[in-house]
This record gives sequence, structure tokens and C-alpha cells, in this order.
Amino acid sequence: MTSKSMRFAKLILITLGLIFPILASAAPRVGVMTMAPGEIFFERFGHNAIIVQDEATGAATSYNFGFFDPSEANFVGNFAKGAMQYYLVALPIEEDLSQYRESGRGVRLQWLDLRPEQAQKLADALAVRARPENARYHYDYFAANCATEVRDAIDAALGGALKPQLQGRSRGNTYRSESVRLASPATWMWLGFDIGIGPAGDKPMSRWEEAFVPMRLADSLREAKNSDGRPLVQAEVELLPHRIAPEPPEKPRRWWPWLVAGLAVAIALVAFGPRHPRAALFFALPFWLSCGVLGLLLVYLWGFTEHWAAWRNHNLLLLNPLCLLLPIGAIAVLRRRNSARWFRAALVVVAACAFLAWFVQWLPFAFGYQYNQTWIALLLPVHLALAYVFTRPYRMR
Repeated sequence: MTSKSMRFAKLILITLGLIFPILASAAPRVGVMTMAPGEIFFERFGHNAIIVQDEATGAATSYNFGFFDPSEANFVGNFAKGAMQYYLVALPIEEDLSQYRESGRGVRLQWLDLRPEQAQKLADALAVRARPENARYHYDYFAANCATEVRDAIDAALGGALKPQLQGRSRGNTYRSESVRLASPATWMWLGFDIGIGPAGDKPMSRWEEAFVPMRLADSLREAKNSDGRPLVQAEVELLPHRIAPEPPEKPRRWWPWLVAGLAVAIALVAFGPRHPRAALFFALPFWLSCGVLGLLLVYLWGFTEHWAAWRNHNLLLLNPLCLLLPIGAIAVLRRRNSARWFRAALVVVAACAFLAWFVQWLPFAFGYQYNQTWIALLLPVHLALAYVFTRPYRMR
């Protein structure tokens, strides 16, 4: 080999020596994976994960914040108290996708346009966070879930540039409206949200807060800009088609059908209850028991749990724990005797509290605004009618 050839070969080796470390350390590609709602109750709100793809090998890792362990000690108690622990798991993307493929849930992937140092910073932070000693976090249904953790991780990688783009904007949605909408396929679930959420759930959310819903986060990412002013979402692809019922659409909520139902029951009670009080009790007894039990549940959520969205719930005025006393007083009616004075007084108090629920709607500055017009329209006429029927003095024959 000539000296000229040797110098040329040496130059090639030096060049390759400079290039290979750069290739080896190339920043990963980062994306957000959004899973459509499923059919099981804890799948109703959809899901998010962050995808980190090694550009050298093509291997993609899913960083999924949605894992929990039902075998943990006192899992049910912690769930009831709002003290749930979730954790982050890193797993191959195909392994993560398998469960969504089997259940028919659609999955879309949004590749993000990040600076190399930002993508590497996010990948490194997720790798550290996924370690067993760091993976657990205190789960909050609205403020710290699989979607908000993804949102916060992206915002941190952008140096806080995402939050200002979303914080000052709102579509007027609330925690209640989004929860009731997404839970609507399961009647017990949306009823639970609507009854259990207090005034804190009726404040219009910013787009930042709205991102607790995975699909809303995906919408906001489509409109966001990266640190250089370019669209944050570089490309979007469908990984799995959606083969089950679609996400429930937005639709206005109307209170007047509930009022029609409440008035129909109240009119029937007023028309026939005074002449047939024992027959009226076939409706009144389960009604009072239901109101009382639900009222105790609302007291528990407010006074003994971390479910902040359920605090100061105005529905306590309609679902009054005092209703549990009324079946005891109704025993006299069942025995064909006049009802006791305390029973009639309790009926008046329960009806007055229900009326107060309507009154506080006009004083949101003092009590906070809560959207419970539907429950007022349904329950207030019934409480008033029952008070009318069973506070009348009569001798049973």
C-alpha cells in the first residue's frame, strides 16, 4: 500500500470514527399513542402512552402510566378513599398493543417534532421514572391520570412551552360534562358521576385541564407548536382500527324531561296518596331508603375521602340522610294509625332542604355553582308531594 493510500485509509477511518458515535447517539423518536374508549368501565375514558423509538435499532418502547395492582393490600379501601396508587411501566409497543387489538379498540400514534436534545431528555426521564423505585404515583381521576402524566412529561421536555398554549383557552367543558358524556354507555357509571360530583366539577376547564381525557389531549397536541414555532405533531398514523362502539358525542343536557317525570309522580301522589296512604308507601319507602343511602355516600365522599370533586355536593339537600328515619315513622301508617309528630316534622325538613337546593342555584357566588338542575327537577316535586300526603292528620280505617 502506498503512502498516499495509507493516508486516504486513515482519513476514512477518522471520518467513520466521527460519524459512528453520532449515529450511535442519535436522538430517539418520540410519539404519543392514544387508545379509543373500551367497553369495560375503567376503559370508558380512553388511554395514552408515550412511545420512544430507538432510531438505530427501530425498537419502540411504550411508557404506559395506566397500570395498577388489584392484589395490593386494601386496594378496594384505597380506591374508595381516593388514595389509589398507579405506576408507570415500560414495555415493547407490540406487547402494549396486543390488549387493544384483542378488545377492538382503535389506536393512533402522533409523532412529535422535538429538538434532539428535548427528545433525549424525555427518553432519559422516562427511563428513570419507569424504574420500580420511581414508577408509582398518587392517582387522581381528574388531576393525575394516564393522560395528565403524558401531558406533563411532554411539557417538561419542551421546557414548559406546552402549558401556556393550553392554559388560557377553554371550550367550556367541565369535569362533569366530560365524565357524564364518556360514561354514558354505562348507566350506573354516568349516574354515579352526575350524582357524586360537586361544584368543583362544574368550573369550565382550560384546554390544559381538559387533557385529563386522552382524546382531548390528542386534539390539543394537533394544535400545539413546538419550541421552534412549528406544529408539534409531525405525523399521525393509525396503528389499530376501532372496531367497537365509537366515543360518545357531545350533546346538550336538558332538564325539562326530568321535570316532567318528577311532576308526573308528584301529581299521582297528591291525587291518590291522601285516600290511599298505605299504597303510597309502596313508592315512598324505597324512595326514602334510596335517598338516605345515597346521602350517606355523599357525606362519606365529602368528609372522609380525597375525592375533592365530590366535596360540598349540593345533592345532599336532595338525597338527604334524614330520609333514613322516615321508614321508621311510616310504621304507624302501615298499622293504620296517625303518623307521629316527629315523622311529620322530618318530612317538612326533608322537603325544605330539597327546596333549598333549588334556591342555592340562584346564589352561586355564595355556595358555588353546581349543575344539578336535573336532580332538582326530578326530586323536588316528589319530596314536596310526599310531605303533603303524610303530614295531613287522618285516622286510618
